[in-house]
Amino acid sequence: MKHILLVEDDLTYSRIVKTFLEKNGFTVQTAIKVKEAQQFFSNSKFDLIIADFRLPDGTGMELLQWSKSNYPQTQVILITHYSDIRIAIKAMKLGAFEYITKPINPDELLATVKESLSAIVTEPASASAEAPVTPSSSPKAKFKGSYVVGGSIEAKKLEKHIQLVAPTDLSVLVLGETGTGKEFVSRRIHDLSTRKDGPFIAIDCGALPKELAGSELFGHVKGAFTGALENKTGHFEMANGGTIFLDEIGNLSYEVQIQLLRAIQERTIRKIGGNKEISIDVRIIAATNDNLLLQAGDGHFREDLYHRLNEFTLSAIPLRSRKEDLEDFADQFLEESNERLEKSVKGFSPEVWEIFLAYDWPGNLRELRNIIKRAVLLSSGSHVEKDALPADLYEPSASIVGTKGGMNSISRTADLPSPKDYKSQWVEQEKELIQKVLMDTKFNKSKTARILNMDRKTLYSKMEKYGLD
Repeated sequence: MKHILLVEDDLTYSRIVKTFLEKNGFTVQTAIKVKEAQQFFSNSKFDLIIADFRLPDGTGMELLQWSKSNYPQTQVILITHYSDIRIAIKAMKLGAFEYITKPINPDELLATVKESLSAIVTEPASASAEAPVTPSSSPKAKFKGSYVVGGSIEAKKLEKHIQLVAPTDLSVLVLGETGTGKEFVSRRIHDLSTRKDGPFIAIDCGALPKELAGSELFGHVKGAFTGALENKTGHFEMANGGTIFLDEIGNLSYEVQIQLLRAIQERTIRKIGGNKEISIDVRIIAATNDNLLLQAGDGHFREDLYHRLNEFTLSAIPLRSRKEDLEDFADQFLEESNERLEKSVKGFSPEVWEIFLAYDWPGNLRELRNIIKRAVLLSSGSHVEKDALPADLYEPSASIVGTKGGMNSISRTADLPSPKDYKSQWVEQEKELIQKVLMDTKFNKSKTARILNMDRKTLYSKMEKYGLD
């Protein structure tokens, strides 16, 4: 029987979730604070932590980082409000298995819990036998499926640059916001390179415990430090003949940066505590959403390392800037979600497409993937409908100020028009704008769609809606 630690300070809400999970065959211990949760680990072992983000003495993010440093095989699911989407995305980068939003849907919670616990079972078989499983070495893919090139101008330009740099051995720096698919871009480079038959080792530097980062990357010899009970092969040695992908490179400590610079310059590594030089043949692809030059100016990142890593730069495109590719990504994530959840949802309703195209996607591809997975889970028909989406996607004027007990509390300025009034004003303005552009372009729909920055499918849908055919 799997053991779950539920960390939630709303006692009523905690009791409901605890009872639900216990009825589904899990053993559940509850805590209301970060420190209390940490103390439970001194006497018990937990397979999974489910933690609310906001706690009386800290945050679920702090508990996540602590658990990944001390108990890396324990999975973590973070509960958050949808307005905290950027926090949730950051939690994924730090090693959280998944995030779910309040109010919690029981089916979504149960499916996510089962998926996280099944992932624990498969990890030891695919992890290095010499080292404990860390977030960086977990086989759980952030995105599955094949690489989507996309048809937008920006996507085609990115693909052209990938095709140019892939056959070379240049170090590549991939820039971009969290969730834009920097690892996908890096794997694409590897797959098109002469190293494609070699290993591709992906490391999330943000999830590496600081005191163990050097050991994880370069390995250590037995007795090098307390807890080094046997020799360990580092990720660089495991990537020999292939590619190593260092995500969130800016999170490495200054000491590890020095070791990394030496490895790049000399093409050799030395294990922690060892005195033997080990030759390596590894291509390095690094990624970040930070300004490394700014960090270099502040003394937090070595400028010489930056220039070594930045022999060629690529920029992963935020989803809001490639709406033309949205359908390709959505179809891929729909297929993936159907497979994972054993469903057969065939597509998305026109209303859902309209919401998707109007939304800004601050969490980029990762947010899209999670929303589609949740929507597929909640859908009972052949298509995803509006009611399967989080309300925040199509009610941007709503501001969640508290969701304890699973009840959304919506706050709006009293003297502002109601959402209904805003919506009617928006509809009228949108109709007039589309009508004007159609007349200016003499009803050239392709040109109209380009001017309005929407795809033709959306334009046809809106023309039908507003009677502009």
